[in-house]
Amino acid sequence: MTPHPFEGQPKGSTVSLRMRPKDAATLMLLDRSRDRVRVLMGKRDRKHTFMPDLYVFPGGRRDRADGSRPFAADLHPDVLARLLEGEQGETALRRARGLAIAAVRELREETGLAITGKDGDADAGAINLSSLRYVARAITPPGNVRRFDTRFFLTFADETSIDPDQISDSDELHDVRWLDIDDVSGLNMPSITQTILEHVKMQMKLDPSLPFGSSGPFYFARRGRFHCGII
Repeated sequence: MTPHPFEGQPKGSTVSLRMRPKDAATLMLLDRSRDRVRVLMGKRDRKHTFMPDLYVFPGGRRDRADGSRPFAADLHPDVLARLLEGEQGETALRRARGLAIAAVRELREETGLAITGKDGDADAGAINLSSLRYVARAITPPGNVRRFDTRFFLTFADETSIDPDQISDSDELHDVRWLDIDDVSGLNMPSITQTILEHVKMQMKLDPSLPFGSSGPFYFARRGRFHCGII
């Protein structure tokens, strides 16, 4: 059993304990072009019901259309296999890829950064999934005002087509900025975000390249107790 890594529901809210979590994805984008590694984060609008006024990684709910969106390059085989969790068939493949595509799509919508095929390629402009690692998974516990089954992806800016200086705010995410990955302790962020960030930092000390096949934590609640499994 692990310490409680989740934010609780707002005081006074009435929610169903049977609410099923929605598929969601988030993307940790790291910039290692300087002496110290930086991570991209932004502040959720105060009008949001779920995690308002908190700093998070870009991300959001998987849309039905994400599984059929075109992509320039597929996920690494090790990443795709771990997302599939032994499931087979076209539906499982669309869902797995749709989660990764959702993370990249949300990055573009919330920060203006697009991870796409290279200029001149036949698929230039289409989403490129080839650099994404699958680093963690977390299911919001029952009793929260919203519940999500979130997959945490990660990539390095230098492995993509993006320009780190071209970030911008959006209606969803404000104060979008690069932060020293070792100096975010004073930031107002969800505890699950902090927990997974610490895990990534630990993994990078073991291997800075973060191999595609590396395992990661899976946080979930069962019968009122919090657990940490492995993905």
